[in-house]
Amino acid sequence: MRPFHSIAVAALLSLPFAAGPVPAFAAEPDGPEKLVGHEEAIRIAIQEQLSAKFTSTTETHKQEQGALVEFYSLPEHETLWVDEDGLTKKGKAIVAELRKADEYGLRSADYAVPDLSDFKPASFKANPGKAAKRLADAEINISYAVMRYANDARGGRIKPARLSGYLDPELRLPKPLEVIESISFRSDPAAYMRSFQPDQPQFEALRRKLAELRAEDGVEEEVVAEQIVLPAGPTLRRGMKHSQVALLRKRLDVEAIAAIGDGAPASDPEIFDGAVDEAVRQFQREHGLTPDGLVGPGTRRVMNGGGVPAITGNDAKIRLILANMERWRWLPNDLGDFYVRVNIPEFKLRVVEDRKVIHTARAVVGKPSKQTPVFSDQMETVVFNPSWHVPNSIKTEEIRPYIRRTGGWFQSSSWDTRVLDRHNLRVNYNGNTNPQSIDWDRVDVRKIAFTQPPGPSNVLGVVKFLFPNKHDVYMHDTPQRFLFNKQIRAESHGCMRIQNPDQLAEVVLNHDQNWNMSQVRNRIANSYDQGIALKTKIPVYITYFTAWVNADGSMSTYGDIYGHDARMERALNL
Repeated sequence: MRPFHSIAVAALLSLPFAAGPVPAFAAEPDGPEKLVGHEEAIRIAIQEQLSAKFTSTTETHKQEQGALVEFYSLPEHETLWVDEDGLTKKGKAIVAELRKADEYGLRSADYAVPDLSDFKPASFKANPGKAAKRLADAEINISYAVMRYANDARGGRIKPARLSGYLDPELRLPKPLEVIESISFRSDPAAYMRSFQPDQPQFEALRRKLAELRAEDGVEEEVVAEQIVLPAGPTLRRGMKHSQVALLRKRLDVEAIAAIGDGAPASDPEIFDGAVDEAVRQFQREHGLTPDGLVGPGTRRVMNGGGVPAITGNDAKIRLILANMERWRWLPNDLGDFYVRVNIPEFKLRVVEDRKVIHTARAVVGKPSKQTPVFSDQMETVVFNPSWHVPNSIKTEEIRPYIRRTGGWFQSSSWDTRVLDRHNLRVNYNGNTNPQSIDWDRVDVRKIAFTQPPGPSNVLGVVKFLFPNKHDVYMHDTPQRFLFNKQIRAESHGCMRIQNPDQLAEVVLNHDQNWNMSQVRNRIANSYDQGIALKTKIPVYITYFTAWVNADGSMSTYGDIYGHDARMERALNL
């Protein structure tokens, strides 16, 4: 494909296209007047419009305008969408596809094209200049719509980093000239347009769920779910009798019909029977909770609207689906044959091979004030019994404030460095490793190296997984394993703590180097701060999906812990 050069565009813009109506004939430099055919008249009108001064305000639109100038300046490039009779077969196909944009989570109104339904070929006889200009307008506008659609389908509608510094996906936006050149020789331009949509099963599942919700008549509000609140109380479980079970039934819309074998009369609504148990488990599955059937503090909080907001009514569900469909556009179509994905709101890690999940683990992610960023990179190294090198944010916020001068005017002073002892931290400042000989009031704490050696109290645990990135985050073990029992696991400084990291190490190294669990455990027992370089880098995707369509067609939702849903809905005008 020909590259787009600004010099070429400048030359094209300087061509002496005639102003005003397009004549039915043109004079050759050294010959008699020659009649101009209808198609040539349309081409001249296209070139006249494109020769106008660039008026685009955005860089994307400038590239689109430049692409059309270059494409339509070449004599071998015929019109794509119109001819003297109006829309061609390809033109009708592409217009029909653009009008289906809403089905894919886009907005068809963003790709408006002129209506040529009333265009008559006889128009050229009455006013050839006006007819040619009208067809030229349609050709250009459809081409603009095609390029804009391709850009939007690949995630170019919004700039994620403008919504939050923690949103840092690598967008792979198509080049306008490549789009228009490629579609020019496609026999099925509509299929080519659809190829820009994410080619992932979950995107398609969300698309189908979107169509299902839009097709439903009216808006179904979960009124009961909004009104019923479960107060604090004991953990409710199957078989027990408690007054709150009656509230639970109303919250989940379960009739008071006891299951066989529960030993309770069908008329007693306070018995936690099999029907209530199944309803609780289904609620937990749909909200990313452990489906154990127990109604404890975590499940109560979610039922009462805490942690995971209640999604009530089709309008709210549709907005949620649209925001999540947009996030799929941030990922490449080909995620790879083997990759690792952490879904932040779900607090879960998955390893996928050939589109099948082969390993899952719970994850602890960043606090709302220390968010785990959304981005992609490649895993390069697995480190056993790593040392921890303290990042600057923790140096300034959680170490330096606790180091104080001790003593007074009449006694020798020293430094209270117990915070270093508590966390087994070693310091190095220009070769000086004695914390008492450092003037903490004068030195920039960020220039001091703090290191925690390997050991049972090391904050990284026994394994870490490195995928170098500008955010300086990675995945690792943790000695605070009790955190994995929490339902809401936003507790870290941005890195991801992974449950059973030895299993993840075995899965990764088995794929890369045919390791087994015995080899992994041997390294954990005998190696210190040893990194195993992967022979083939493994893609890592840190995602933020708050809605997921399950195999049975139900939809699970997860809490918008960082507020990204709300920002995206505003940016997309949902």
